[in-house]
Amino acid sequence: MGMYCVGMARAATTSDAFNAVAEPRRRAILNYLAQQERPVGQIVDSLGLEQPSVSKHLRVLLEVGLVNVRRDGRRMLYRTNADAIRPLHEWTETFERFWRHQLSRVKERAEGKSNPSNDSRPNFISGRKNDFDSNKN
Repeated sequence: MGMYCVGMARAATTSDAFNAVAEPRRRAILNYLAQQERPVGQIVDSLGLEQPSVSKHLRVLLEVGLVNVRRDGRRMLYRTNADAIRPLHEWTETFERFWRHQLSRVKERAEGKSNPSNDSRPNFISGRKNDFDSNKN
């Protein structure tokens, strides 16, 4: 069971977009479809997943509205639904701003350590090898 609570039921993957994208292969499919609409076979070949698995993941993404499908003759072409992805994007923007701020602070500290002129600590001059050798008398 690991870190999962035994008494708490897990939400269905089709309950909302957030649960649907919790699965890494679905995110990979969404990323791939963001470029252009594609048939299942192309998704299978490109991502190296099994066809039944891709079909299952596409069905979940369809049910929550993250992808749309259209028929072109005998082929079904899938594409992302940008309107349905927008709430995911808006929610993650909050964390993007947080991490951008945190990474800026890390960068400032790293640059401060790599640039001694910005360092407020005293500078110590290390001894040279010859300085130590001359004291051997």
